[in-house]
Amino acid sequence: MKAIVSLIAQVITCAVCIVVGWMLKDNWPQEKPAANPMAAMAGQAQTVAVTNVEIRAYNKPERFVAHAEPVQEVDLLPQVDGYIQEITFKEGDTVQAGDLLYVLDDERYQAVVNQRKADLEAAEAEARRARRYYERMQNADERGITQLERDNAEAESERAAAAVLQAKANLIVAEYDLKKARVVAPISGQIGKTAAHVGDYVAPSKGALAKIVQINPMRITFPLTDRAYIAWREAQKKGVDEAFRLRLVLADGSEYDQQGTFAFDDNTMSKETATIQMRLSFPNPDRLLIPNSYVTLLTDYQDPPKYPSVPQSAVFDMAGGSLGVWVVKADGTVEARAVQTKDAYLGWCPVLEGLAEGETVVISGVAKLTPGAKVRDVAPTANEDITADFKPRAED
Repeated sequence: MKAIVSLIAQVITCAVCIVVGWMLKDNWPQEKPAANPMAAMAGQAQTVAVTNVEIRAYNKPERFVAHAEPVQEVDLLPQVDGYIQEITFKEGDTVQAGDLLYVLDDERYQAVVNQRKADLEAAEAEARRARRYYERMQNADERGITQLERDNAEAESERAAAAVLQAKANLIVAEYDLKKARVVAPISGQIGKTAAHVGDYVAPSKGALAKIVQINPMRITFPLTDRAYIAWREAQKKGVDEAFRLRLVLADGSEYDQQGTFAFDDNTMSKETATIQMRLSFPNPDRLLIPNSYVTLLTDYQDPPKYPSVPQSAVFDMAGGSLGVWVVKADGTVEARAVQTKDAYLGWCPVLEGLAEGETVVISGVAKLTPGAKVRDVAPTANEDITADFKPRAED
């Protein structure tokens, strides 16, 4: 019985303890939560990377898809007919104007020349005889000849002189045909595949023998919009267009080692695209520019303008859509300052308004900053974006 009473007493005691604990739980001392990390950092100097505003040249090029075309190209047509006796070039050779390329069988043309020479000699002999006869008639006693005889002698002399002129013209034509039996290059350039071979019969009506394309210099054409064309014309009137630098990027991404010069602009504008074709001239000594290929044209300044500049990482979007940078003030705090910039190029932004040379801006750690926050600056990690002597590739 005593055991049962003792057990009941223990149960009652446990129940009382639970109730009392439940009642006192709200007054029990609680562990304080950890402080807000940002609040804790507010009174501390934030570690950021900074750099000074520099005066740097800004030379972002405009890019155009351009087309390479030869200044001249000629379809080599035979001007007389005949059988080919000799071909004096190799396909793909670079030929010079006046070089002999094809030799046609010229026996027939030589025979015609010989005949025309004989005709000329006969005509000249007849002209001499008629002239002497006319001179005798002129000197004869008027009582021994009639006026009709004198007139006939004069007319015969004139006909003989005309026959000489005709014979000379016939000889010139024959010599021309003989000369054209030897086909020469009319321009300098690269000759392509021959369409005829030794023993083939060729004629003007049978088509071209080969094509010669001038390869040095090469012409580069690109379209310019109507607005850009007007701006270029205004710059040309002021002489500013001469300050432009004209470069090419080849299909493999490498920069062409020759600079171009302006050749001419077209005389009409496309109604469909509202563009006009501009033409430049580029030296092509190594034949890297291939006719009908496409290249990238870069246009920038010979002497580019300079602006106060900051690394692109320093610029952030401010409320309202403007751009800003964090400027470190003399007391070690930062302010968000609105700036106006040009498009970033090679990791740098030229600043038109809002910054001066020598001011310090934050380029790393900007996300954790607030106006008036204290900062502790460290030197930025060296990288291509902020290394002054970094040289970009042409296609950057």
